[in-house]
Amino acid sequence: MLSEPAAAVVRATLPAVGASLAEITERFYGGLFAARPDLLRDLFNRGNQAAGTQRQALAGSIAAFATHLLEHPEQRPDAMLSRIAHKHASLGVTPEQYALVHEHLFAAIAEVLGEAVTPEVAAAWDEVYWLMANALQAVEKRLYEESGEPGWRQWEVVERVAETADVTTFRLRPLDGGAVADFRAGQYVSVRVELPDAARQIRQYSLSGAAGSGLRQFSVKRVPGDGGAPEGEVSNHLHARVHEGDVLELSAPYGDLVLEDAADTPLLLASAGIGVTPMIAMLAQLAEGGHGAPVTVVHGDRSPADHALRADHQAYAHKLPDATVHFWYERDATPGTHTGLVDLHAITIPPGTRAYLCGPLPFMRTIRTQLLTKGLSPADIHYEVFGPDLWLSRA
Repeated sequence: MLSEPAAAVVRATLPAVGASLAEITERFYGGLFAARPDLLRDLFNRGNQAAGTQRQALAGSIAAFATHLLEHPEQRPDAMLSRIAHKHASLGVTPEQYALVHEHLFAAIAEVLGEAVTPEVAAAWDEVYWLMANALQAVEKRLYEESGEPGWRQWEVVERVAETADVTTFRLRPLDGGAVADFRAGQYVSVRVELPDAARQIRQYSLSGAAGSGLRQFSVKRVPGDGGAPEGEVSNHLHARVHEGDVLELSAPYGDLVLEDAADTPLLLASAGIGVTPMIAMLAQLAEGGHGAPVTVVHGDRSPADHALRADHQAYAHKLPDATVHFWYERDATPGTHTGLVDLHAITIPPGTRAYLCGPLPFMRTIRTQLLTKGLSPADIHYEVFGPDLWLSRA
């Protein structure tokens, strides 16, 4: 809980700080990477830094957390904190790094706001930062303790499958021959690779296979350069350079977009593009568990040929006793599918449905809006974002 004196100062200064957050975070990252270039090389996503999305996500999370403290002083924004903590745990973030972030973030605030940062203002925002940082560290500590595979572990690629022209599935087993901890459908692993310039970059990929197989399976979409944005360093590296017999470093599974245990709850699994990957694991879990309530499966893609894991998508859905499948394709739609973008207006959604969404942000915003108009509760609509969560400041 934010103290009353700090709350008054934060409420008075939030508009000015919020208006300057983009510049503050830009200077923060500039100072941080000047002092610790190894962090950009080995921890932070260089593509997101180049595109500016990481700065937007940090600014959005700070503003959202401060606003929540003022509007709901008795509550913590647990959903937001959980999502960030899971991402941090998958990257191996340590408590010492929070002190480093604090040093450079507050130097940037002072540099941008100048004389407006009085001792009282600095103390109030310091309180905001440590409330958020300490809450995140507590969640991350628990996640590390619960993990069956703490730290980085080496895994051997035993199979790679070309799903589409741009998506490849990798199946791996632990190089040490040890046990494979289970995971919850919807979770992801971090994959750390060494690139040609010796940078050790990390990316998260949803686990796209069934749990309990003794293997890890994830599917990677190759990200091309587009409109001045850099191509995906790690995705292109995996596609071009990683083959059967090669070894990758993986984290333990993390992620909080997971199926809750509710055999009598109707579900909707909506995805677009590579957002299909966590939905495959969810469908596999539902099929194995004999889920009997209605399941509505929705997916949108450019064409059937671009629909990764399409056979698995259909096969797992058909194993369920009460599932309906709706695929939309922008071109080359086949019999039984729809042409165009996903549109739920004509789709019957059972009352009490719990929805899980994964795909590009515009897709998820559209689907969320359509579900709300159909009467779903906002609390029953869950989502996963690949990359920095820009929804924090826009949803």
